[in-house]
Amino acid sequence: MKRMMALLTAWMMVWSAASALAETRIAVNGTGEVRVSADTAVISLGVNSRDKDVLKAQQKVNEIIAAIRAALTDMGLKEENINTDFINIYPLYDYSGDQERLSAYNASSTLAIRVTDMESVGTLIDVCFAAGANTLNGISFSVSDTEHAKTEAMKKAVADAKKKAEILAEASGLKITGIEIVTEGGVSSYQNNVGNVYASAKGMDDVTEEAEDSGTVVQSAKLIVSANVSISFTAE
Repeated sequence: MKRMMALLTAWMMVWSAASALAETRIAVNGTGEVRVSADTAVISLGVNSRDKDVLKAQQKVNEIIAAIRAALTDMGLKEENINTDFINIYPLYDYSGDQERLSAYNASSTLAIRVTDMESVGTLIDVCFAAGANTLNGISFSVSDTEHAKTEAMKKAVADAKKKAEILAEASGLKITGIEIVTEGGVSSYQNNVGNVYASAKGMDDVTEEAEDSGTVVQSAKLIVSANVSISFTAE
Protein backbone atom coordinates (compact mmCIF):
# COMPACT_ATOMS: atom_id res chain seq x y z
CA MET A 1 0.00 0.00 0.00
CA LYS A 2 2.75 2.40 0.93
CA ARG A 3 4.55 1.50 -2.26
CA MET A 4 1.48 2.30 -4.33
CA MET A 5 0.99 5.65 -2.58
CA ALA A 6 4.61 6.54 -3.20
CA LEU A 7 4.29 5.66 -6.89
CA LEU A 8 1.06 7.64 -7.17
CA THR A 9 2.64 10.69 -5.53
CA ALA A 10 5.67 10.47 -7.78
CA TRP A 11 3.45 10.19 -10.86
CA MET A 12 1.44 13.24 -9.83
CA MET A 13 4.61 15.24 -9.32
CA VAL A 14 5.88 14.26 -12.76
CA TRP A 15 2.49 15.10 -14.32
CA SER A 16 2.40 18.51 -12.58
CA ALA A 17 5.94 19.30 -13.71
CA ALA A 18 5.10 18.30 -17.27
CA SER A 19 1.95 20.42 -17.21
CA ALA A 20 3.87 23.39 -15.87
CA LEU A 21 6.45 23.01 -18.60
CA ALA A 22 3.70 22.77 -21.22
CA GLU A 23 2.09 26.05 -20.11
CA THR A 24 3.49 29.42 -21.08
CA ARG A 25 2.63 32.62 -19.28
CA ILE A 26 1.91 35.84 -21.16
CA ALA A 27 1.87 38.94 -18.95
CA VAL A 28 0.33 42.13 -20.38
CA ASN A 29 -0.98 45.50 -19.24
CA GLY A 30 -4.34 46.84 -20.34
CA THR A 31 -5.78 50.35 -20.30
CA GLY A 32 -9.30 51.65 -20.72
CA GLU A 33 -10.69 55.17 -20.97
CA VAL A 34 -14.20 56.59 -20.73
CA ARG A 35 -15.09 60.22 -21.43
CA VAL A 36 -17.83 61.79 -19.33
CA SER A 37 -19.44 65.19 -19.86
CA ALA A 38 -18.85 67.59 -16.98
CA ASP A 39 -21.90 68.52 -14.92
CA THR A 40 -20.22 70.93 -12.49
CA ALA A 41 -18.02 73.97 -13.07
CA VAL A 42 -16.13 76.14 -10.60
CA ILE A 43 -15.38 79.63 -11.89
CA SER A 44 -12.46 81.44 -10.31
CA LEU A 45 -12.66 85.21 -10.76
CA GLY A 46 -12.44 88.39 -8.74
CA VAL A 47 -11.13 91.91 -8.53
CA ASN A 48 -7.76 93.58 -8.27
CA SER A 49 -7.36 97.19 -7.06
CA ARG A 50 -4.45 99.57 -6.31
CA ASP A 51 -4.30 102.68 -4.16
CA LYS A 52 -1.75 104.57 -2.10
CA ASP A 53 -4.06 104.10 0.88
CA VAL A 54 -4.26 100.42 1.80
CA LEU A 55 -7.70 100.83 3.33
CA LYS A 56 -9.07 102.47 0.20
CA ALA A 57 -7.65 99.69 -1.95
CA GLN A 58 -9.27 97.05 0.22
CA GLN A 59 -12.54 98.99 0.43
CA LYS A 60 -12.76 99.18 -3.36
CA VAL A 61 -12.25 95.43 -3.57
CA ASN A 62 -14.89 94.75 -0.91
CA GLU A 63 -17.45 96.94 -2.70
CA ILE A 64 -16.97 95.17 -6.01
CA ILE A 65 -17.03 91.71 -4.44
CA ALA A 66 -20.31 92.63 -2.75
CA ALA A 67 -21.69 93.81 -6.11
CA ILE A 68 -20.63 90.56 -7.76
CA ARG A 69 -22.29 88.51 -5.04
CA ALA A 70 -25.49 90.51 -5.40
CA ALA A 71 -25.48 90.08 -9.19
CA LEU A 72 -25.00 86.33 -8.87
CA THR A 73 -27.75 85.88 -6.29
CA ASP A 74 -30.04 87.93 -8.54
CA MET A 75 -29.28 85.35 -11.25
CA GLY A 76 -30.50 82.61 -8.91
CA LEU A 77 -27.24 81.31 -7.47
CA LYS A 78 -27.28 80.29 -3.81
CA GLU A 79 -24.91 81.99 -1.37
CA GLU A 80 -23.43 78.60 -0.47
CA ASN A 81 -22.13 78.30 -4.03
CA ILE A 82 -20.31 81.65 -3.90
CA ASN A 83 -17.22 81.31 -1.72
CA THR A 84 -14.12 83.37 -1.05
CA ASP A 85 -11.19 81.56 -2.63
CA PHE A 86 -8.28 83.93 -2.07
CA ILE A 87 -7.56 87.34 -0.49
CA ASN A 88 -4.27 89.19 -0.78
CA ILE A 89 -2.79 92.62 0.00
CA TYR A 90 0.79 93.54 -0.73
CA PRO A 91 2.85 96.74 -1.07
CA LEU A 92 4.26 98.05 -4.34
CA TYR A 93 7.63 99.79 -4.31
CA ASP A 94 9.30 102.27 -6.63
CA TYR A 95 12.93 101.36 -7.27
CA SER A 96 13.71 104.14 -9.76
CA GLY A 97 15.68 106.23 -7.26
CA ASP A 98 18.55 105.47 -4.93
CA GLN A 99 16.15 104.15 -2.32
CA GLU A 100 13.04 102.05 -2.57
CA ARG A 101 9.84 103.95 -1.95
CA LEU A 102 6.38 102.64 -1.17
CA SER A 103 4.23 103.71 -4.11
CA ALA A 104 0.90 101.93 -3.53
CA TYR A 105 -0.88 98.88 -2.20
CA ASN A 106 -2.41 96.13 -4.28
CA ALA A 107 -5.51 94.45 -2.90
CA SER A 108 -7.23 91.48 -4.50
CA SER A 109 -10.00 89.01 -3.75
CA THR A 110 -11.06 85.92 -5.67
CA LEU A 111 -14.37 84.07 -5.59
CA ALA A 112 -14.95 80.37 -6.32
CA ILE A 113 -18.37 80.14 -7.96
CA ARG A 114 -19.88 76.66 -8.23
CA VAL A 115 -22.26 76.16 -11.14
CA THR A 116 -24.24 73.07 -12.17
CA ASP A 117 -25.95 74.58 -15.21
CA MET A 118 -23.27 74.22 -17.88
CA GLU A 119 -25.16 76.44 -20.32
CA SER A 120 -25.02 79.42 -17.95
CA VAL A 121 -21.25 79.50 -17.28
CA GLY A 122 -20.45 82.10 -19.94
CA THR A 123 -23.40 84.27 -18.98
CA LEU A 124 -22.43 84.24 -15.30
CA ILE A 125 -18.89 85.35 -16.18
CA ASP A 126 -20.31 88.27 -18.15
CA VAL A 127 -22.56 89.21 -15.22
CA CYS A 128 -19.59 89.22 -12.85
CA PHE A 129 -17.49 91.45 -15.09
CA ALA A 130 -20.42 93.79 -15.61
CA ALA A 131 -20.56 94.07 -11.80
CA GLY A 132 -16.88 95.08 -11.63
CA ALA A 133 -14.76 91.91 -11.75
CA ASN A 134 -11.48 92.39 -13.60
CA THR A 135 -9.66 89.06 -13.19
CA LEU A 136 -10.57 85.62 -14.52
CA ASN A 137 -8.26 82.89 -13.25
CA GLY A 138 -9.91 79.96 -14.96
CA ILE A 139 -12.64 77.34 -14.83
CA SER A 140 -12.38 73.81 -13.50
CA PHE A 141 -14.85 71.11 -14.52
CA SER A 142 -15.87 67.94 -12.74
CA VAL A 143 -18.44 65.14 -12.73
CA SER A 144 -20.53 64.50 -9.63
CA ASP A 145 -20.76 60.71 -10.11
CA THR A 146 -18.06 58.69 -11.90
CA GLU A 147 -18.82 55.18 -10.54
CA HIS A 148 -20.41 53.91 -13.76
CA ALA A 149 -17.56 55.39 -15.81
CA LYS A 150 -15.00 53.68 -13.56
CA THR A 151 -16.70 50.31 -14.07
CA GLU A 152 -16.74 50.77 -17.85
CA ALA A 153 -13.10 51.88 -17.87
CA MET A 154 -12.05 48.74 -15.98
CA LYS A 155 -13.99 46.53 -18.40
CA LYS A 156 -12.24 48.22 -21.31
CA ALA A 157 -8.86 47.75 -19.63
CA VAL A 158 -9.46 44.00 -19.23
CA ALA A 159 -10.63 43.72 -22.86
CA ASP A 160 -7.52 45.62 -23.97
CA ALA A 161 -5.26 43.26 -22.03
CA LYS A 162 -7.01 40.21 -23.46
CA LYS A 163 -6.63 41.52 -27.02
CA LYS A 164 -2.91 42.14 -26.51
CA ALA A 165 -2.41 38.66 -25.05
CA GLU A 166 -4.24 37.03 -27.97
CA ILE A 167 -2.09 38.93 -30.48
CA LEU A 168 1.10 37.87 -28.70
CA ALA A 169 -0.07 34.29 -28.41
CA GLU A 170 -1.00 34.05 -32.10
CA ALA A 171 2.31 35.58 -33.15
CA SER A 172 4.11 33.01 -31.00
CA GLY A 173 2.10 30.05 -32.27
CA LEU A 174 0.28 29.66 -28.97
CA LYS A 175 -3.30 29.69 -27.74
CA ILE A 176 -4.63 31.37 -24.60
CA THR A 177 -5.90 28.76 -22.16
CA GLY A 178 -6.76 30.78 -19.08
CA ILE A 179 -5.94 33.54 -16.66
CA GLU A 180 -3.46 33.06 -13.85
CA ILE A 181 -3.73 36.39 -12.05
CA VAL A 182 -5.37 39.81 -12.50
CA THR A 183 -4.00 42.90 -10.76
CA GLU A 184 -5.78 46.24 -10.73
CA GLY A 185 -3.43 49.10 -11.54
CA GLY A 186 -5.77 51.81 -10.32
CA VAL A 187 -8.46 54.11 -11.67
CA SER A 188 -7.88 57.82 -12.16
CA SER A 189 -9.72 60.76 -13.67
CA TYR A 190 -8.52 64.01 -15.16
CA GLN A 191 -9.95 66.97 -16.99
CA ASN A 192 -9.55 67.28 -20.75
CA ASN A 193 -9.35 70.96 -21.69
CA VAL A 194 -8.64 70.39 -25.37
CA GLY A 195 -11.22 72.28 -27.39
CA ASN A 196 -12.37 74.56 -24.60
CA VAL A 197 -12.96 78.10 -25.82
CA TYR A 198 -12.84 81.20 -23.63
CA ALA A 199 -13.70 84.55 -25.18
CA SER A 200 -12.54 87.78 -23.52
CA ALA A 201 -14.89 88.57 -20.68
CA LYS A 202 -16.85 91.80 -20.65
CA GLY A 203 -15.31 94.54 -18.59
CA MET A 204 -11.67 93.64 -19.26
CA ASP A 205 -9.43 96.42 -20.54
CA ASP A 206 -8.64 94.77 -23.88
CA VAL A 207 -12.15 93.61 -24.70
CA THR A 208 -13.28 94.27 -28.27
CA GLU A 209 -16.66 95.53 -29.34
CA GLU A 210 -17.33 92.28 -31.16
CA ALA A 211 -16.54 90.21 -28.06
CA GLU A 212 -18.85 92.42 -25.99
CA ASP A 213 -21.68 91.71 -28.38
CA SER A 214 -21.12 87.97 -28.37
CA GLY A 215 -20.31 87.56 -24.67
CA THR A 216 -18.10 84.93 -23.10
CA VAL A 217 -18.19 81.51 -24.75
CA VAL A 218 -17.29 78.46 -22.65
CA GLN A 219 -17.17 74.90 -23.94
CA SER A 220 -17.53 72.36 -21.15
CA ALA A 221 -14.67 69.94 -20.66
CA LYS A 222 -14.84 66.17 -20.82
CA LEU A 223 -13.63 64.26 -17.78
CA ILE A 224 -11.49 61.27 -18.75
CA VAL A 225 -11.75 58.26 -16.44
CA SER A 226 -8.82 55.87 -16.98
CA ALA A 227 -8.23 52.36 -15.63
CA ASN A 228 -5.18 50.08 -15.75
CA VAL A 229 -4.86 46.34 -15.16
CA SER A 230 -2.08 43.77 -15.32
CA ILE A 231 -3.06 40.24 -16.33
CA SER A 232 -1.00 37.07 -16.54
CA PHE A 233 -2.49 34.62 -19.06
CA THR A 234 -1.63 30.97 -19.50
CA ALA A 235 -1.05 29.64 -23.00
CA GLU A 236 0.08 26.49 -24.72
